[in-house]
Amino acid sequence: MSDDRQPAGIQSLKHAFDVIEEMAAIGEPVGVTELAKALGIPKTRTFRYLRTLKTLGYVSQDDSTEKYRLTLRLFHLGQAVADSTRLLTEARAAMVQLRKETGQTATLSVIESGGVRVLDIVRAQSPVQIVTRPGALLEFHSSAQGRVALAFGAPGLWKTVRGRQLSKWTPHTNTDLGVLEAEVAKARERGWATAPEQVLVGVNALAAPIFDASRELIATITVAGSLQHVPAEPPEHLRASVLQAARRISENLGCTEYPV
Repeated sequence: MSDDRQPAGIQSLKHAFDVIEEMAAIGEPVGVTELAKALGIPKTRTFRYLRTLKTLGYVSQDDSTEKYRLTLRLFHLGQAVADSTRLLTEARAAMVQLRKETGQTATLSVIESGGVRVLDIVRAQSPVQIVTRPGALLEFHSSAQGRVALAFGAPGLWKTVRGRQLSKWTPHTNTDLGVLEAEVAKARERGWATAPEQVLVGVNALAAPIFDASRELIATITVAGSLQHVPAEPPEHLRASVLQAARRISENLGCTEYPV
């Protein structure tokens, strides 16, 4: 489909990316006229795209020369993608091994300001199917992953918990901040966390932290299944398997001394 047959929104998005790619190719501050000529589009339209990209933080303008340059925001986005790709690569084998050892679904999740995002899942064949999918955002208070994040992550994560009403997914979901603080403190001491029947009745999860080379929490690894197979107080062999997987991934990411 040619540009003139595409919806206006798609055309604008395409041209915005064209602007970014051309500025990257030029590699130095560039004026509107020069950029419009390189792109082969009107100067007024080029200026409009630059103004939008500047508002979004992807482009900055020098007040003295009035030339534009790309900011580091794109670099940080690219770095985040690279980090996630490496994390997925390093974690996958450990997740498969964890499923083999425990017979339960293994999940890899990353920490965000608003919750814990499921990045990858290695499912086990079980009568109880875990419905969580990659891309799902789990709340801090009601997930084993979230409790690990609160225990080992940045203190600022508590602002999200305290700044909103806590969802009650099941009759057993804890929404008491005092109780949650005690559970998180216990998780920090133990090095792992559980969340029995917090999101689904009859289902529990056991999570452990994954650290990067600077010993900062970047992810969690989790097994989830029925309370029959993942009890509220998991047996030692199950805890050992999850912690071993977390340590293995952390070491592969450059963490030479696992903090837990």
